[in-house]
Amino acid sequence: MIGSEAMAGPGMLWFLVFAVLVIVPFWRLLPHYGLPSWAAAAALVPFGAIVLLWLMAFRENIGGRGGEQ
Repeated sequence: MIGSEAMAGPGMLWFLVFAVLVIVPFWRLLPHYGLPSWAAAAALVPFGAIVLLWLMAFRENIGGRGGEQ
């Protein structure tokens, strides 16, 4: 298993790139839906991004406006 130690660096780099690409959009969008920005960290957990998308999709209050106008 000599090669597995060599892949630790690039693997971690790809994870960090993926984390930034997923978390930053959620971090910017969640406050518009009345959810705290720190909840974007849930996107790193398996199915966490799907849960956040469902919360955003079915939110009644967007940007301080009610669902019915």
